[in-house]
Amino acid sequence: MVIKRLLNNNVVITVDKFGEEIIVMGKGIGYQKSKGDAIDESKINKIFSITNREVSSKLQELLNNIPIEHMKLSDEIIEYAQNRLGKRLNESIYISLSDHIHTAIQRIKEGIKVKNALLWEIKRIYRDEFDIGMKALDLIEKKTLIRLPDDEAGFIAFHIVNAQLDQERPVVQGITELIQEISTIVRIHFSIEIKEESVSTFRFITHLRFFATRLLTDSIYNDAPDEDLLEIIKSKYREAFECVMKIHTFIHQKYEYELTSNEIIYLTIHVARVVQDANN
Repeated sequence: MVIKRLLNNNVVITVDKFGEEIIVMGKGIGYQKSKGDAIDESKINKIFSITNREVSSKLQELLNNIPIEHMKLSDEIIEYAQNRLGKRLNESIYISLSDHIHTAIQRIKEGIKVKNALLWEIKRIYRDEFDIGMKALDLIEKKTLIRLPDDEAGFIAFHIVNAQLDQERPVVQGITELIQEISTIVRIHFSIEIKEESVSTFRFITHLRFFATRLLTDSIYNDAPDEDLLEIIKSKYREAFECVMKIHTFIHQKYEYELTSNEIIYLTIHVARVVQDANN
């Protein structure tokens, strides 16, 4: 292999035996090298063969701006996630996750902590992805001696969730449609305009996205029903509960899916908050 383009001392671009461009990483692999020089294959520790040219181009740009160690961390986390989930993730995660890990580490070094407003939902609804996120924090700590907060495990899980959705465009379209349908039921039931910029709406839409993903990918939400809490929520948020019952009926008729008690609880709380924001 010969160098087609030099990105930095640790990353070079070459082509494989099929003439396809690949990214080659290794400590010092590009040091004092030029275009056309032979690559010292003993220094190679990672080869990226990205089929999407746009993703490949963005990844090359990113590798010019982050340490090779952060890219390798991301790669290890992605490999672990793919093995744990039993599926390949969209190639774009190499960009989004690497950039996020680099930024998160820099924030901690600067004493900046960012709260994840969706941590509660992510932990309960995307348990496997959150577990992967926690494993990622362990790996990052092992390699950098920096312990990121659990909020970051939620952010990492979110990148993994998105990388799964990106592979299934019809599912993404279905998710969008279902969110619009449920939002319309809420608007009509309460005769309101939902405030798009509010935190409550952001959480509501994100919750709907999680719910729609599970519904459309047949991912069962296994959680013990809390009937006592359901009765409390039903009494406290009567109007919101009535609205959710309309949503329940709609989903049953169109998607042949029965909302669980816990799904009704969470959805009722989110609807109540969105309506309160709209009325204020």
